[in-house]
Amino acid sequence: MIAINDLTFAYSGQPPLFQDYCLHVSRGEALSIIGPSGCGKTTLLYLLAGLRHPQSGKIIIDDKPISRPRPRSGLVLQDHGLLPWQTVRENARLGRTIWGFYGSDGRHAPADEKLIPNQADQRVDDWLKKLGLEGLKNQYPLKLSRGQRQRTAIARTLAMKPDLLLMDEPFSALDAPTREDLQNFIVTLHHESDLTYIIVTHDIEVAVVMGKKILVLEKGCNQEAQIMDNACAGFTDGRIQAEFQQKCEDLRKLLGSMT
Repeated sequence: MIAINDLTFAYSGQPPLFQDYCLHVSRGEALSIIGPSGCGKTTLLYLLAGLRHPQSGKIIIDDKPISRPRPRSGLVLQDHGLLPWQTVRENARLGRTIWGFYGSDGRHAPADEKLIPNQADQRVDDWLKKLGLEGLKNQYPLKLSRGQRQRTAIARTLAMKPDLLLMDEPFSALDAPTREDLQNFIVTLHHESDLTYIIVTHDIEVAVVMGKKILVLEKGCNQEAQIMDNACAGFTDGRIQAEFQQKCEDLRKLLGSMT
């Protein structure tokens, strides 16, 4: 699904974070990205989202080079980005409205991409219900908890029918029960729909829970993808297993060797 070929990226006046970097992500993959602060985790996610552009090399998704945001790529940020003057339901409808205008190819929607309003609204309502927000859909963001705001942001993204879900530290500001609930929700969605997702995190346990493969970035210039296979990915109740704890320790040692 995703091919990164010979990618080089650097911020102005800074040494490159990536140089001649290559990475392949298969359809239906669950990938965690972890590494020290400043190693390029979020930058790589933004490159995949089409929000930043490499100095050289290509990013190809579904055989198409990425040069701008791709409507079928959903992005969930640590900061939920809700509009404070709109209700939960109105915020959740926003992404779907934009998708309907631009179409799945990122251009003005052709006739067969036009949304039937009632169907689009029903899809939003379905996601609000699945995420436990049905009774809050007329509330404004200031009246919500952090977890409820993040659930709204996730509903907004999923209502766009993404085939690729990109998440940047989506659980870091949440309390433990809410964090685990949302992790289990994403894992369940992945199993049921074969959704491809990539999650950036600084948390070792989150990386192991969420990623069937774990991409480890290092501080400095990343030139070769370091990927750890992870058979322990899955629901959060697996954390009590010895294999899970050993995988966390292996990842901790690998990260420690890079500092």
